[in-house]
Amino acid sequence: MLKKSESKQMKMSFVTLESLMPQEHFLRDLDRLVDFDFIYDKVADLYSNTGRPSIDPVVMIKMLLIGYIYGIDSERRLEQEITVNIA
Repeated sequence: MLKKSESKQMKMSFVTLESLMPQEHFLRDLDRLVDFDFIYDKVADLYSNTGRPSIDPVVMIKMLLIGYIYGIDSERRLEQEITVNIA
């Protein structure tokens, strides 16, 4: 028997980025295997204490690494891909 829902309430669900990416994903393995903290020491002298807040250098390096691994040679396209494909 066909029945229409009487409820007009919008449904909400809470998700985390962790739940969107499979545990066995290649990038999770890479993040577990490589300690990217050394980057902070390498670039510390390049940053100033004044001015606008910076983008985390580890995030920038990870983005470029993802672009290299997946053959994305445009930083604009890389930003779009990372926004759409959160993994």
